[in-house]
Amino acid sequence: MVGGGPTMDLLRSEPMQLVQLIIPIESAHRTIAYLGDLGLFQFKDLNVEKSPFQRTYATQIKRCGEMARKLRFLKEQMMKAGLTPSTRTTMCPNINLDGLEVKLGELEAELAEMNTNTEKLRHSYNELLEYKLVLQKAGEFFHSAQNSATAQQKELEEHIHGERSIDSPLLLEKEAFADPSIQVKLGFVSGLVAREKSMAFERFLFRATRGNVFLKQVVVENPVTDPLSGSKVEKNVFVIFYSGERAKNKILKLCDAFGANRYPFTDDIGRQYEMITEVSGRLSELKTTVDIGQLHRANLLQTIGYEFDQWSLLVKQEKFIYHTLNMLSFDVTKKCLVGEGWCPVYATSQMKNALRRATLDTNSQVGAIFQVLHTTELPPTYFRTNKFTFAFQEIVDAYGIAKYQEVNPGVFTIVTFPFLFAVMFGDWGHGICLFLATLYFILREKKLSGQKLGDIMEMTFGGRYVIMMMALFSIYTGFIYNEFFSVPFEIFGRSAYGCRDSSCRDATIIGLIKVRDAYPFGVDPKWHGTRSELPFLNSLKMKMSILLGVAQMNLGIILSYFNAKFFQNNVNVWHQFVPQIIFLNSLFGYLSLLIIVKWCTGSQADLYHVMIYMFLSPTDDLGENQLFIGQKYLQVSF
Repeated sequence: MVGGGPTMDLLRSEPMQLVQLIIPIESAHRTIAYLGDLGLFQFKDLNVEKSPFQRTYATQIKRCGEMARKLRFLKEQMMKAGLTPSTRTTMCPNINLDGLEVKLGELEAELAEMNTNTEKLRHSYNELLEYKLVLQKAGEFFHSAQNSATAQQKELEEHIHGERSIDSPLLLEKEAFADPSIQVKLGFVSGLVAREKSMAFERFLFRATRGNVFLKQVVVENPVTDPLSGSKVEKNVFVIFYSGERAKNKILKLCDAFGANRYPFTDDIGRQYEMITEVSGRLSELKTTVDIGQLHRANLLQTIGYEFDQWSLLVKQEKFIYHTLNMLSFDVTKKCLVGEGWCPVYATSQMKNALRRATLDTNSQVGAIFQVLHTTELPPTYFRTNKFTFAFQEIVDAYGIAKYQEVNPGVFTIVTFPFLFAVMFGDWGHGICLFLATLYFILREKKLSGQKLGDIMEMTFGGRYVIMMMALFSIYTGFIYNEFFSVPFEIFGRSAYGCRDSSCRDATIIGLIKVRDAYPFGVDPKWHGTRSELPFLNSLKMKMSILLGVAQMNLGIILSYFNAKFFQNNVNVWHQFVPQIIFLNSLFGYLSLLIIVKWCTGSQADLYHVMIYMFLSPTDDLGENQLFIGQKYLQVSF
């Protein structure tokens, strides 16, 4: 390899090799499973010309998809019941795909039957509950109407048998002694209607029957569960009195149109009490039955929750295995599967051990063949990571993946990313809190890695080492900014400034003089609370950000040089690296130089003026903005 030296070679992606595997059919499934556990082999699809339905293991994939659907159904049922898959997974070493398929089918059928029965029971329970309300409310109306009619009849009889005047109407006497058999018998319909529809319901009844009905409504105080929708609805109990079949048909149609639930009712008070007692008994029985069914369903779902994660993992693994097997092709004898793929060179021995173990476990007479192929095809990029570097590598890969054998920028990100965060978040009080929080995740990572965390907690746990580095750098920059929850402390010594006398104790700027050497580390605590604190700190942080940004951009350009030299690409060296490094440092590199010189000399030069007039008037005299001898000629040369 050319360019970069051994140090840069360590930062490059792992050397990869193209490998051909010839696997007997009887050990193919176990072989792919073992290679998947290693996670070091990337298969190539040798059946690109075939559609997914034409491939060998399409039936098995469809079978796994059906099992995944059943698992989703079980999970939905658990979520509706307020349960989540338990982290206390019950170990079932003898579980296999065939047994799991049968078990999932039985559980799905059982839960579907339980849901149907529960729905029917709830529907009956809600109907009986409404029926009871109708019996109670309509019964009260009939009882009060009967009492009122009895009182009126008694009053009328007393009036007739008493002394009558000449002015007493003859028709009243006729009605009183009329034959009861020829009196008109009114029919009635009772039920419940939604309160929001009650006014419209009443208007339509009046118009449809031309006012030949009498409607009585009673408000139900609490919302009622509707038997059809299952939701809570505010309703009114109604009783409609009518005369004639034609009016009855119109009333029934209007009840159906407005979604009013009708229930039978009798005007016999004794029979009403019997019906209320009977309905109350049936309600009690149904409630007991529903509660027992719900308890049985909850126990079943809880049992499923203990094994759900293991079942889900098994189905996913089997589906991925068959997807991978579909990428392999048959040899000419149709007895072996041939696969090609990429793997790191260092993993050769691990791959061979996995193939050997699969052959022994399946008692295959013929072992799998592992042979390296020579190719000019560009291999995929693979960077070896551990639990510390994994999150940093993921951050870099989110922006783009380096080409094969390029320098891995993720190594430098371990330092640059948390440090640039700390420049913005410089407070050693906050940094300590952040560090303690991540330390908890790190110390308990073995326990937490096996548990199901929420989305936010899962993301935080995955980036625990990134956050730890950010916290450490925040503590460091917090000492530089001298901020502990925005409060300064004299940690590294006393302030360099003091008062001339005791009368300026509370002074912020006026009256302060330098009485000792400069504060040894970071910002002097006397700057905090002064009138010039904000301009000073903003200027400090802005200029420091420029220096860090220019340094990081220079690092990226230098890495592109090493990549170009490694691949012997002189075009990129002369036409990419050289123009970029010149352009960057002629402007921002020069600005960084001016910032450092100004800091070292204590000059009052205006860097904005210097950079603007460097282009507008490069030959003008710099005057008080000159920081060093020969600055004018250096700017002209840029």
